[in-house]
Formats: sequence, C-alpha cells, structure tokens
Amino acid sequence: MSPALVFIGFMGSGKSRAARRAQAAGLEATDTDQVLERELGMPIAEFFDREGEPAFREREEAIVVDLLEKSQGGAIALGGGSILSPRVRGALSRHVVAWLDVPVELAWERVESKSHRPLATDRGGFERRFAERAVLYAELADARVLWAESQSGEYPVFVGRGILSRDLWPVQGRPFLVTDHEVAALYADSVTKEGVIELEPGERSKNLTEAERVLRELIDLGATRHDHLLGLGGGVVGDLAGFCAALYQRGVPIVQLPTTLLAQVDSAYGGKTGVDLPEAKNYVGAYHLPAAVIADTATLATLPSEELGAGFVEVMKTALLAGGELWDRVRAIETLDPQALDDVIFACARYKTWVVAADERDVGSRAMLNLGHTVGHAIEAASDYRYRHGEAVGLGLLAALRLSDADGLRDQVASVLERHGLPTRLDPSIESDRVLLAVGRDKKRTAEGVGFVLLDGPGKPLIGQRVDEGRLSAAVEELR
Repeated sequence: MSPALVFIGFMGSGKSRAARRAQAAGLEATDTDQVLERELGMPIAEFFDREGEPAFREREEAIVVDLLEKSQGGAIALGGGSILSPRVRGALSRHVVAWLDVPVELAWERVESKSHRPLATDRGGFERRFAERAVLYAELADARVLWAESQSGEYPVFVGRGILSRDLWPVQGRPFLVTDHEVAALYADSVTKEGVIELEPGERSKNLTEAERVLRELIDLGATRHDHLLGLGGGVVGDLAGFCAALYQRGVPIVQLPTTLLAQVDSAYGGKTGVDLPEAKNYVGAYHLPAAVIADTATLATLPSEELGAGFVEVMKTALLAGGELWDRVRAIETLDPQALDDVIFACARYKTWVVAADERDVGSRAMLNLGHTVGHAIEAASDYRYRHGEAVGLGLLAALRLSDADGLRDQVASVLERHGLPTRLDPSIESDRVLLAVGRDKKRTAEGVGFVLLDGPGKPLIGQRVDEGRLSAAVEELR
C-alpha cells in the first residue's frame, strides 16, 4: 500500500486547509474531522457536549486508525488530538507525517472566536495543551511544514531529515533536474532518473552563458511547458535553475531542493532568481515562486565545514533581523553540528517567508533581508568571487553594524564569526576603491543613491538609510 502524506498539528494550525491545497495540487485528500462528523451524525462540538471527551476519543481512534490502515496514498488531515492515541501513532508509522508547526499565538488567534472548538475556551488551557502535544508532534513528524504565501501565489515548505526522496508534493509533468557535479554524485539518483543537467560547482557557473546552456539542454531533452524543473543544490543552483524555469517557454514550475545551509535558511524561498554579470552580482533575474521547497536537513552532513560556516552567516543575519529568542539562540551556538540545526533552519525559513509575504516584489520591507549584503555583494564582485557568499556577507554585516553605530553588537557578531572560523578581515590585496565602486552599482540603488539596511538593535532593522561616503569608506577600510 502507498503511504499517504498525513498532516498533523494543533487546532488552528491549518490542517484542513492543507488538505484542500493538496487536493488542488492533485492528491486525493481526506479530512478526518469531516469523516468523523458524518459518522457521528452531528458536529464534533455537539458530541463533545453530549458524550464527553473520552467517548469522542474512542470513536475518533477507531475511525482514524481504519483510514490510516486502508489508505492507498493521497493526503490525510488528522484532528489535533488524534495523535494522543497509541494506536493512531502506531498506524502513522508507514506514512509520511508532516507537522504544521505554527506559533501558539497564531493558533489561538485563529480559534479564539470559534465557538465550535470545545478545547479552545480559555487561553491558559489552550497553551498548556499546545506545549504538551508539541512534544508528540515533533516525535512523529518526518517533516515540519509551513505555507509560504505572497501576492502571486503560495507553496508548501517541508523541512526534515531524509525527505529528499519521499515525493512529498505533486507537480505536473516530468521532472528535469538541474544540479552541480558534486551534488549530483551524492543525491541525483535518489531524486530522479529523468533528464539531469549538471553545472560546475560555484558562483562562476551563475551566468548567462550557463543559463543558455541549461535552456538548450532542456530543449534537447524534450521538456515541455507541462513539465517542471528541480533545483538540487545550494544558492547558485537554486538561483540559476529558478531563472531558467522562469524563462523556459515563458515559465514552468520549479521545486527547490536546497542542500546547503545558506539555501535552506534563505535563498530557496521567496522566488528571487537570477544570474551574475561580470560587473555585479544578481543583475539579471526574475521573480518566480517555487511550486514547493523541500529542505532535507540530512544533506548538511555532507557539507564541508567551510560551506556550513558560510551558510551560518545567513542564519545570523536572519536572527539579527528577528531579534528576541532567535538571536539569543543563534549567538549562543558553540559548534555547528548539522544534526542540531533543524529548529533554527525552520525558524529562519518561517521568518523569511513571513517577510516575503508582506513584500514579494521587494519594493518595501523585504529590503531588510539585504542586511549585510550591500557591502557583501560588493566584496564578492571586487574579489572576483574569491569569497564564499556567506563569508562576504559576514564582512558586510560588520560594516553595516559599524555604520549603525552599534559597536557593541558589532563586537558580538565579530566574536561569533571568529568562533565559527569565518573571516572578520578583508584580504588587504582587495582595494577599498574596488569595493566602493561595486557598492555604487548595487542593483537596489535609486536615483537618490544606495539605501543601506542598518540596525537599531536586534529585531529593529532600518531600511533605505543613506550613508555618508566618508563613513562608508572608513567602514570598508576598517575591514582591511
């Protein structure tokens, strides 16, 4: 029997909506609460009032176990408390379990005004049950799921271990894989046996020449507008594959399969695609939302330590923007253990998709995600991409914090960078003038000049800030 994609989560997490989305994407979908109400002959809240919770759980267990044992695939949304049953938990073992993990504040906001929720009558009891069940959800889940939504569409994000080959989300047509040689050797066979297009690893492959080669190979392979691409790899592969998906026959779907920390926390989300020109990074591109993002955190175990460290800079950037508990957690990380980063990756993905939801086309608040990138991108271009993206952004963060007059925070960030073996000094052979010239070409500049993202403290970004040329020059020179 084929495994089903089973959505679990607390009340208000969006399981019923997830089932409807799965159905719209092509899966046969079942909402167990709807099945229960048909079998009970009345609304669940009414049965609760008449018979009590123990009687309800008994009926729920019998119906849910029967559905799980007989399932031939598709998607199933479980009631929030059904996983309290050992029999239900046992029946989940052959399925792919996806936990819709939302903050308790959001869950409460969604249910507090709904009288048909018998276990949502008081905030204290709601939060207590939320915390208790979260432990079970985490134990059962193969992946955590969130829905990324913005003006032009929505898509699911799956974050988990060993999910790369689980065929989680239906996308029309045949898959055509874009990846690089190193990643292909590790994971291509577990993803698809269809057409595979390989790149040379690294930023130097992210250019118009390679984009044309990929597009022409898609023609040779017979790809049609009814097929889709898979972008398997890091930020370079994701950007290039997404760019080609946006262009090929005026647009085909893409599923992003990020395998680096940088891509799993940042670049795989939001639909920005593009390639570099010799003069500047990411100067040619398009907005093209993915059909899904599947971030298999087990792939991080094969990353070189330098790549893991470079990706961690994007974690730091996100945590600085979010502030609060996420920044406290991230700055306290002593060693980069790929086995211990899942929670942080999911938190970063949630923050990134939340920012994009408010400003998909990068005309306002989304600019905050550029923290550290104005100088960072300039360092990449000025050094002929000698630095990894994350390494350059780490230096850019130091410059941005100096320009923010956040000297104490700059010291904290420098300490974290050093702890994880990341550079805090720019190679003296890279002239400040070249970096400043590249800053002046920043693709986000306007007629008024380049607007910087600065910080008034963790969680307090300031966008569109004009910076005195002398202060900028001094901040860049300090890095040398």
